Amino acid sequence: MTTHADPTTTDEQVPHAPEHTPRLNWSAHAPEVLKAMIRLDAAARKGLDPKLVELVKVRASQINHCALCVDMHSKDALAAGESVERIIQLSAWEESAHFYTEKELAALALTEAVTVLTEGFVPDAVYERAAAHFEEAELAQLIAAITVINAWNRFGVTCRLVPGHYRAGQHA
Repeated sequence: MTTHADPTTTDEQVPHAPEHTPRLNWSAHAPEVLKAMIRLDAAARKGLDPKLVELVKVRASQINHCALCVDMHSKDALAAGESVERIIQLSAWEESAHFYTEKELAALALTEAVTVLTEGFVPDAVYERAAAHFEEAELAQLIAAITVINAWNRFGVTCRLVPGHYRAGQHA
């Protein structure tokens, strides 16, 4: 198990790969953008189930390969009462549908469609599935939450922000 004090070794002192250095501490150079993103994030999550928000954030972060955000939102999901099993199964949620409610499945499908816009749009069937499980105001909030995590992911992957040091609730 990796210790938090030194992520390059385990309790048995088996060396791990060295931690990379971030390219840029963007938030230090754009503090007003950081403040706006934090406010936007808080506004986007209003009215949504905190565990659902964290599942959506973990899934989008997995797709976008944002290691910092996967780390952060997995820890926040656990702190919100989410199970380890459901977090682990997120990367294969379609094959693990029985772990999730129909509403959560609709949210995960929408998350993937909004995050991966290779078709150039969110398919009608995906949107309609989500609309069947969420009231319009809640759906608007969900779309906002998905959009915001995708923005955070872009900062994380572009600047190569380092995972492993976040503690649940630290960003709040």
